[in-house]
Formats: sequence, structure tokens, C-alpha cells
Amino acid sequence: MNVEFNAIEVPAEANPLTEGILFHVLRSASSTDPTQIQTGTKQLQEWEKARGYYPLLQAVFLDKSLPYEVRYLAIIQLKNGIDKYWRKTAQNAVNKEDRNTIRVRLLESAVGEADSRLALQNALMVAKIVRFEYPNDWPDVFQQLIRFLRASTEPTAFRLQLPRALLLLLYIVKELSTGRLRRTRENLQNIAPEILNVLGNIYVSKVQSWQKFFREGGDDEGGALEDIENSLIAIKIIRRLVVNSYDFPGREKDVHELWTLSRTFFGEFITYVQEDSTLAPPVRNLVEKHLMQLSKFHYFMATTHPADFVLMPDSLDLVRAYWGLVSRLGETWGSKSVEGAKIGTDGDEADDAPIFERLGLKGLLIVRACVKMVFYPVQTFRYRQQQEKDERTKAIRMVKQELLTDDLVRETVSTLVTRFFVFRPSDLRMWEEEPDEWEKMEEGAEDWEFAIRPCAEKLFLDLAKNFKDLITQPLLQVFLTVATPDNEDVLFKDSVYTAIGLAADVLHDHVDFDTFITNTLVQEAQKQKPGYNIIRRRIAIILSQWIAIKIAMDKKPIVYQIFAHLMNKNDPLNDLVVRVTAGRKFHQIADEWEFKADNFVPYAPGILDRLMALVQEVELQETKMALLNTISIIVERLEHNITPYANSIIALLPPLWEQSGEEHLMKQAILTILSRLTNAMKAESRSFHVSFLPIIQSAIEPGSETQVYLLEDALDLWSSIIAQTPSAPEPTSPELLNLLQYLVPLFSMDNDTLRKAIEITEAYLLLAPAAVLADNFRPQLIRCLSEILGNLKPEASGAVSHLMMCIIRGADDLGGEQATKVLVGDLISSNFLAKAMEGLHGAWKHHQSHGPLREVPSRAVDGVVETDYFSVLARIGLASPAILLEAISSVGGAELEKTLDWLLEEWFGHIENIGDPPNKKLMTLVLTRLLETGQPWILGRLQNLVAMWTDVLGELLDGMDDKTVDSLYWPDEPNPYAPIEPEAPEDARKRILLYSDPVHRLNLVTFVREHLQAAIQSVGGEARFQEDWLGRVDKDVLKGFGDLGVM
Repeated sequence: MNVEFNAIEVPAEANPLTEGILFHVLRSASSTDPTQIQTGTKQLQEWEKARGYYPLLQAVFLDKSLPYEVRYLAIIQLKNGIDKYWRKTAQNAVNKEDRNTIRVRLLESAVGEADSRLALQNALMVAKIVRFEYPNDWPDVFQQLIRFLRASTEPTAFRLQLPRALLLLLYIVKELSTGRLRRTRENLQNIAPEILNVLGNIYVSKVQSWQKFFREGGDDEGGALEDIENSLIAIKIIRRLVVNSYDFPGREKDVHELWTLSRTFFGEFITYVQEDSTLAPPVRNLVEKHLMQLSKFHYFMATTHPADFVLMPDSLDLVRAYWGLVSRLGETWGSKSVEGAKIGTDGDEADDAPIFERLGLKGLLIVRACVKMVFYPVQTFRYRQQQEKDERTKAIRMVKQELLTDDLVRETVSTLVTRFFVFRPSDLRMWEEEPDEWEKMEEGAEDWEFAIRPCAEKLFLDLAKNFKDLITQPLLQVFLTVATPDNEDVLFKDSVYTAIGLAADVLHDHVDFDTFITNTLVQEAQKQKPGYNIIRRRIAIILSQWIAIKIAMDKKPIVYQIFAHLMNKNDPLNDLVVRVTAGRKFHQIADEWEFKADNFVPYAPGILDRLMALVQEVELQETKMALLNTISIIVERLEHNITPYANSIIALLPPLWEQSGEEHLMKQAILTILSRLTNAMKAESRSFHVSFLPIIQSAIEPGSETQVYLLEDALDLWSSIIAQTPSAPEPTSPELLNLLQYLVPLFSMDNDTLRKAIEITEAYLLLAPAAVLADNFRPQLIRCLSEILGNLKPEASGAVSHLMMCIIRGADDLGGEQATKVLVGDLISSNFLAKAMEGLHGAWKHHQSHGPLREVPSRAVDGVVETDYFSVLARIGLASPAILLEAISSVGGAELEKTLDWLLEEWFGHIENIGDPPNKKLMTLVLTRLLETGQPWILGRLQNLVAMWTDVLGELLDGMDDKTVDSLYWPDEPNPYAPIEPEAPEDARKRILLYSDPVHRLNLVTFVREHLQAAIQSVGGEARFQEDWLGRVDKDVLKGFGDLGVM
């Protein structure tokens, strides 16, 4: 391509798309000049959706005369474009003609690419296309690949054809085997047997070829090296094909043969990597990689297809062979003494662990997979055929009887405890050299699959739980020999204590841990001898493991003293690792179920002071957060006892907030501790509130950059501050009231945020009802609630309705009937009431129709949502029946009597379905109050009223000795409730609200009697009432009501 351009003179989007211009733009974008990079990148983005762009990118990539940088950028752009636009359903998808043009040149060019870096990117790109296109649009892709593979083994084949074809196949298999859709996996399953057959032959041929070279030598050293590399790629593909492409690989003959070969080759390759190996380092490195691939093959078979793994030829012998490797590794694993590992003396490791250590780790994982298969089988909803069940049963029996024998289990536990629980020189060196990093690494339990000691701990725990009868006594015997202050074998003692800590829930009936604390741990925690920092660290860990299992209440103060001692920086043996570990593990000590604040208070000053100093001393953000979480749980568990330390804790937080920068997890931890501190201190926290509010505002205001990370924790803190703000007459701070304006936007967010926003609004209503009901806030709040009404799930809808009931009560309490009238005006103008009435009307219409084909009106409500809507109406009616009737008339869309006709029919019918007694009583009260109108539309429903009174009063008087008061009526107590412990001001406000509720202040028996008597008088006396209204009521209904003795 002989094209030269000096500069782009026209704007980027004006450039025509040709191969020559594309080359120039790619050259600009891959240059070192920032201006050219910016111009070129912008132009490439403009062309992304252009027709013909991707075939031209491929053409540039295929032109081997062009510079490497240009070709590399071309293939990267092509690969990224396929990700975004190759799907047919994608917006601006690559058209069919362009796809065909690209596809037809893919494989031929891929197997001929000389540069390994470009070949890799090309293989990744081809794999993505195959995932989209196979089998519908590119059905013969695997047949083409198989032809390339077969042709590549011919003597005349191009030297790179085989490695390139294998590389392509590797990434295609990777791509298809990781597909989430079952169809993608099935596509691979259909072709897997044929690929495996061809690939297996190539693999065996290449292994035998380079093994022959190792044995006999020869001139073609380069060819032998290529054979090793090709066989390595082949085994990577075989591993993925067998593990991911077969549902039952154990039933396939080809898989059996490859499995047997893998065992044979594994044994042979081991001999090439022994310490006395004469192989050159690069060659040995390739053989080690090959061994790791074989071990991965064995491990993933054991975890993905456990039954097939066991039933494969000689698999249990393979597991025993792996255990042999593990045992030999254990012989040289741990340190012999503490003095043997000082900074700069030994323990330095290469980037990669030695091969036998890596293989030993795989051995531990495989043994654990066998244990898990027996005791923790994977559960599935997939239907299992009888053959599969039989295979699984047989495999479990074989593992139990032939592998996990008593002797092997004892040997395994002994090896784990005495060898792999012991610290290595490298551990002790890193402890001294990089204490913070080492402590963090040791705490990272989620990485257990990648390190021997944590993996050994997991295996030990599995065995301890499932073979407790077998290992308990041997373990106890070892424990008793080391669990004395006189035994000073620090490393072995630490490993045994590790086992005792891990197996706490297995050994709790066999170990007198309380005596162990007083007679041994107390003394060992104070010993001033070299290496006892290791024991001190272990003491913190073992106490945290046993605290929730079996430590007597009277021994817990000793535990607190031990931790206070371990965090004492003045003791030279309490190095950073010991103190940080103690700080971390005290979280479990404070968080245990039976924690008593009174027991801990005497030790709180020392522990909190040392924890706060430690937070400032450590450098790693993650460690600071862990220590902060410990302080946070102490704050929560101490409750009001934390007050004396509040200033110190709060002073610690601003620098941490600043240092955290973009580390939002730290900010979340700080917000959590502020919430807990506020709740613990109750009203005494009010002096800090004003300083917390700006943090809340920065997280909740619209457009805030931190909202996505900190909103949930900021809302928790906001809620806590309102809850702990004292009630009137103490004034509420203007800064807290100013945050009200940020509430409304939160109502349109996700359900969790909506729930929290409603909770905060209700808290404001209790604290400062005038502010919530003020003209500058109330209308927009009602409008917002109206917008979301009818679009929520029942639980969220119930929260909205409950908030509206609180608002109605707040208005009634604040300004009586006039305030209620203003509020109901807002409910009408915002369409809130109209929406509620529409839902109730839909429910009534639905209940009028019958049969299986009846349709549900679009806005109809039922169940708890219908109850919630009626409850809102009931709260208005309880405040003022006249305002309720006026509102119904305004939004009913018809004459009042016609609206009331269907509304009362539905209301009376629905009361029977309400299971909550307070709600039933609320509605009974408001429907009874409608008698005050004396109107025919309510007197005409006297039978409904009498039936309702009979039902509700019957329920509320059931079991009552005094039948003159209902069970929900709470008369004034001569001795009002006085809390013993300090309580949150909001708890007092909620109690006042609950006790002032008409549901509890009105006796329904008296209420019904008085209203019925008033109704009788309003129509002209009993005779007239009997003649005009009571005579219409069914005699059985009247008898049921009369039996209650209300009148």
C-alpha cells in the first residue's frame, strides 16, 4: 500500500472511507504524538458505524507490508467492533455483506500469521465471531479447522500452520465453553468428539516426538521445542473440551484413553523436573507448564464431574499419587526454628512457586474435591437419569471405602497439622519485612485455592467435621502435650493451636477451654521470649474462634484483658502483625451473641484507645477499614456507654475521610460508624449532628458524584440523626430541616431507596410536623406520592399508603379540621385520591363479574393494597366525615349517592377479608361515624353495619372478661411508662403517636352504642327507626348483634 499523507486537512467526519485513508488514520492513532492520537481516534470512532469499515480494517491487518503498530491497532479495532456490532440485533449491526467478506478470509489468514502477538489478537477475534455465527451462519468452521489441523501434520506443511491452528481452536473452545446459554454449550458438545479424536492424535504424536528427543538426542532441537509448545496448546484444548463439552465424560471411550495417557504422561514428566534435571531452564519451564495443565485437567474433572472422575481408570490411584507428592512436599515445608528466618537470610521466593509446591497445592485441592463429593455433593434441580444416580452412588462408595480409609485420614490430618500449618521461612521473613501486607494476605480467606496453608486449613476442617470420631482423640493428645507454658516449641505449638481453633465446633465437648485460657493462654500472652509474637497472634485468632462456641461468661473479662494486652504497643513482642490481628479479631469478640456491655465497660477505654491509635498507624486502606469495623461493632454493642469516647472516635474520622480519596468503601465504613455512634448515644449525640449533615447532603443531593456509592449509608445516618434528635420544646436545627428538600427526588428511585425515604419522611413528621406540612414542601410531597401510586409492588404501595395516613393524622393533630381540609385539597388536585378511588372502583367492578373468563380492570386493586386504600379514606373520615364525603363527591365522577352506592358495597364486603384487627376497628369506626349524617344511603345499609359490628366486636371481645370494652382500647394508665435504659427520642414520639391513635383511644362498644342511639333519635325515635330501617334487617343478624349486649 503506497499511500502518503502529510496531514488531515478536513474535519474528521468529512474524510471518505478508503483503505488508504484508513491506513493513515490508523498510523496517526498509533503514533506517539498526542494531537495525532486524538485526531485519529476521533475519526475511527466516527467510522465505527460506517458500511465497509470492518472489512477495510481486516484488509489493513492482512497487509503484512504495513508497520506492526498499524496492523495491531487495526485488529484491536476490528475485535472491539465485533464485540459491539456483530450481533444481528445490535444497533448499527455489521451488515451481511461485510460479515461474509470478513468471514471468508478469517481462517486462511489466521494460520499464516507470523507475528505471535498479532496471531493472538486475531485468534481472540475469530473466537468471538464463531460464537455468534456457529452453527447457523458458519456451519463448517470446525470442519475447516480440522482440515487445517490434519494438513498441518503433513511433512510439507508450513511450520506455523499447526501452532496457529491450535491457537485458533484454543480460543474458540474457550469462548464456546464459557457461554452462558445452553445452546452455545450444546453447539460445542456436538462437534467435541471429532475434534477430540484429531487433537488427541496430534497431542500424543507431539509428546512422543519430544520425549524421544529427550531420550535419544538429535540435531533438531528447535523442532523438539516446537513440539513441546504445540503439545502444551493441545492439552489446554483437550482439558477444556473434556471438562466443558461432555455431560458425562466417563462414558466416552476416547476420554478414557486420554485420561489413561494423562496419568502416564504425568508420571513421566515428573522425572524431567526433579532437582537433578539436566534440562535447560526454558525447556524445563515448558515441561512444568505441561505438568500444571495435566494437574488442572485432573482437578477440574474432580470438581466438575466428580462421579466420572472417580470411575475413570485408576483415578483413586491417581489421587493417592497426588497425596504422595503432598507428603513429600510436607517433609521440607515448614521452618525448623524461629531463628532460622530473619530479614535477608532466607525465605526469598521466585515469582512462581516451585513446581512441586504448585503440584502439591493441586493435590490438596483434588483430595478435598473427593471429600466434598462424599459429604457435600452439589445439589441440582436437573433431572437425573437412573444411570447417573447409580454412577454417583458407586463413586461415593468407592471413595468412602477405597480412598478415605481410616489410615489415610489419620495420615492426612497429621501431615496437615504437623507440616502445612507450620510457618515457612518466607512467611516469617515477610512478617518482619512487610508486616501490614503479610497480615492482609493471611486474612484473605477467599484466596484459599491459590495457597497451600489456607487450602490445608480448609481440607483439615472438612476432615475434622466428617471424621470427628477418628481424629478427636489423636488431636487432643497432641494438644495436651503442647498446651502448657513449659512447651516452648513455638512453631509446632502455633500449628496445633491453629487446628484447635479451626475445629472448635467439633472439639467443644472435649476441651476445657476455660481452664486452657486461665492456665495457659494468660501466661503465654505475657511471655517475653523470641518467637512468642507468633503465639500472641495465634491467641487472638483462637479466642475469636472459640468465643461463640464455649467460653464461660466469667472468663470473658479475662479475654478482654488479653486483647487489651495484645494491642499494647509498649510491649516489644506486640509487633504490628500481633496488634492488627488482635484489632481485627476483636470484631468477633464484640459481636458474639452473649456479649454483655457491663462486663466490657471496664476494659473499653484501653481497647478503644489502642484501636484508634492503630488505625492511624497502619498504612493499608483495607486494614484501616477492618479496624474501623471493629470500633464500629464496639460502638453498637456498648450502646449509651460509648458516650465518653465519642469525641475521640469522631476526631479520628475526618482525616480518614480525606485520605480515602476515591476509596468509597472507606467512606461507607465511616458513615456506618457515625450511624452506630448516633444510635448508641441517643439524644446525647445531638451536639455532633450539625457536623454530620454536610456529609449527608453531599451524598443525597441530585447530581452528586458520590450518590451511587454512598446514598444507602447516608440515608441510614440521616435516619439515625432524626431518630436521636430531641422533641419539642427543644428546637430542631435549621440545617436538619433544610435537608427536607432533598427527600422528594428520592421517591422516584429504586424500591430500597423509596422505602428509606418514606421512613425518613415519617420520622420528620413525628419530629417537626409543621415543616413537613408547610406550604413550601407539602404540595410537592403529595404530588410525588401521587405519581408513584399504582405503579408499585404491594409492599412498597403499603409504605406509601402508611405515609399518607401519617400525613393525615399529622394534619389533624396540627390544625384540626381546617388543616385536614387543606391537605385533602392537595390529595384531590394531585390526583392521589382519584387514583385510589379508581383502584377501588376497579376492584368493585371485578367483584361484580363472575366466571373464568372475567377480565380484571386495568387499575383494579385487591388484597392488602385495597386495604391500604380504604385505610387512607378511613383516616380522612375519622378526622372529618364531612371532608371525606366532600372529597368523594369531588373525585367520584357522578352524584355522591351513586358513588357511595358502589363504594360502600365494596367497603363492607372487603372488611370481612381484613386480618389485621386494628385496621378492622379503624374502618368500623369511620363507617359507624357515617351514621352522623342521618342520610338514607347509610341508614339503608343498616344490615351491613349490624353485620360488621357483630363480626368486629365479636373478634375484639373474644376472651375479654369485661365485655364493655374492646381489646384494642387502652385507657390512661395511672403510672405512665418510664423507660429504664436511655431511649431514642423517636421511640418516645412513636409511643405517643400510637397511644393517641383513635383506634386505641375510643372504646368501640361505647362508640357503636352512642352512634346507634343518636341515629335512632335523629329519625324520630325507636318506633320510627324500627318501622323505617330496622325492620329491613335480617332477624338472625339482629340476634347475633343482640347477643353481644351492646345495647
